Amino acid sequence: GPLIGIEPSALLTLRDEYPELAPPPLREAARQLAERTFLIDEFFSDEIAAGRMNAASFVTGPQVIRLHGHCHQRALSSLKATIRMLQLPANYRVRVIPSGCCGMAGAFGYEREHFDVSMRIGELTLFPAIRDEPAESIIAAPGTSCRHQIRDGTGRKALHPVEILRGALAEPVRVE
Repeated sequence: GPLIGIEPSALLTLRDEYPELAPPPLREAARQLAERTFLIDEFFSDEIAAGRMNAASFVTGPQVIRLHGHCHQRALSSLKATIRMLQLPANYRVRVIPSGCCGMAGAFGYEREHFDVSMRIGELTLFPAIRDEPAESIIAAPGTSCRHQIRDGTGRKALHPVEILRGALAEPVRVE
């Protein structure tokens, strides 16, 4: 079956680098695993395209979502699946922030010697776009590091796209 994950940097490493890094006797198995590895955004997007998920399960109120794409996702996949997933609720609209790297780059931005440059990178596009966004807009960021960087640089809480979709369910899912 498929391997589905939520963290772009971890999951896309399995798809991109793992087949090359696996020991030679395991390379074919690693390649086969890579072919069955999907971001949850991609999995949901495929389910939507196949008609197995639709807007009927979700709220209908209007919502703007500002999306900051993860670097690995932009380089090795696409934001199309994320946008399709986030626009499944009938009146949800996604506007992509035209940002590059958030500046965190894993743990890079937390290292004392890189903190200032990390914040300067965030200030190029990402932080100003988020500060200009109305409070009622939802900020989406698939990457854990990106969400921390957004919080540290702007004080706004960014959510993983799957959290946003879960929050948009018409009938809340009870976790026991």
